[in-house]
Amino acid sequence: MSAKDLRALERHFYAELNKGTSFVMAHGTYDEMIAANCVFHTATGEDMHGLKELKERVSEHSNAFPDSHITINDIIVEGDKAAVRYTVTCTHKGELMGIPATNKKLTISVIEIHRFVSGKIVEAWEMSDTLGMMQQLGVIPTLGKEK
Repeated sequence: MSAKDLRALERHFYAELNKGTSFVMAHGTYDEMIAANCVFHTATGEDMHGLKELKERVSEHSNAFPDSHITINDIIVEGDKAAVRYTVTCTHKGELMGIPATNKKLTISVIEIHRFVSGKIVEAWEMSDTLGMMQQLGVIPTLGKEK
């Protein structure tokens, strides 16, 4: 696939995610765009193996942040990989990792690299600003700020 094709796939993928997880699940976007045997490497080292596990994790995050919106900042393509830097804005409306809903609005920076085979994501690496997210949730204090 050309760099132009991979950029178009990425834009389509994130546009679909912005329609909401229930829409994406109901309309088969994950099945269409991600290989069944995919591997997603996360910043926490909790890799997800297979589409089923990925869908479960996405569902958990969707329940915690139902109004998530992704803004793509950059897409860089080389060979069979695309790197996407994006910003997520959302409100913490449900439990996440044992943290009860805070109703706080968050802005989270993320970089993902996707490797494609035959137009589907087969492997991904994600780095997100988990520390910043935890600080925005009030779970971890922000250095230099008084309480």
